[in-house]
Amino acid sequence: MTFWFLSLELMNSSVINTVTKFILLGFPGGQEMQIFYFSLFFGVYVFTIIGNGIIVCAVKWDQQLHTPMYILLGNFAFLEIWYITSTVPSMLANFLSETKTISFVGCFLQLYFFTSLGTTETYFLCIMAYDRYLAICRPLHYPTIMTLQLCYILMSLCWVFGFLSYSVSTVQLSQLSFCGPYIIDHFLCDMDPLMALSCAPAPITEIIFYVLSSLIIILTLLYILGSYTLLLRVVLKVPSAAGRQKAFSTCGSHLTVVCFFFGALLAMYVSPMSDNVADIQKIITLFYSVVTPFLNPLIYSLRNKEMKAASRKILRMTLKCSS
Repeated sequence: MTFWFLSLELMNSSVINTVTKFILLGFPGGQEMQIFYFSLFFGVYVFTIIGNGIIVCAVKWDQQLHTPMYILLGNFAFLEIWYITSTVPSMLANFLSETKTISFVGCFLQLYFFTSLGTTETYFLCIMAYDRYLAICRPLHYPTIMTLQLCYILMSLCWVFGFLSYSVSTVQLSQLSFCGPYIIDHFLCDMDPLMALSCAPAPITEIIFYVLSSLIIILTLLYILGSYTLLLRVVLKVPSAAGRQKAFSTCGSHLTVVCFFFGALLAMYVSPMSDNVADIQKIITLFYSVVTPFLNPLIYSLRNKEMKAASRKILRMTLKCSS
């Protein structure tokens, strides 16, 4: 329902603005460099889809992985597939295009899905931290608290609130008047470069967006850090070194993803934007929108025995079917 409402509002906005398209400059370089960029990001995209797809299939088909921790991981991998798909396909088309244009509606739909999926990811990381906290700090109560029903409810809330968070801000931004030459010095449609094209200052829209972004990033990060602070206190009290190592290995993958993802988000949306020139913005955005989904299957598969075993089963089944 939100998607159709947003699409209708964007189409009405395009009529009001009389802007039909924007130009995404992307990455600098001649034709040979653009072909190199295309080959590089195409390989990254294919690996990301396959790697996260294997995690999704492993969680779905392996009965031993039908636990809250792995169900959350499977949904997180599913989210990563769509997150990278919100940006990379249009980026790949842009590398091979001479005009490098994106339609008005397409630009704001990309902004909406990109921000919504990124927000959903922050919520998912919170739920995964909560799951690890319960498993280690309250192991006896874990099966009764983190039931499959609660797990599915929490995941549903992540998706719903993730896609509701920026719907109003996106519509407000689309209703601004934009001045030529409609050139966006970025590889995707993001809030900051679009605000730079506005004909008149829109402090309310800008303040709402950045206050909302800062609140979501800081509050979710504080929740995750708080959960792991409590978790660390419990782990350090474990008498055996093997027990402590097992607890740390269980949380290590999640903490690695949190550091990569939130580090880039803090640099992009919480630090002063005046210090982030266009090239730095591209690198930071690339890091949390492309690199993190790319590393996700490597981080979780290499550090988890059950996931490695299930992934090998999926690969063997795939090879048998293809042969």
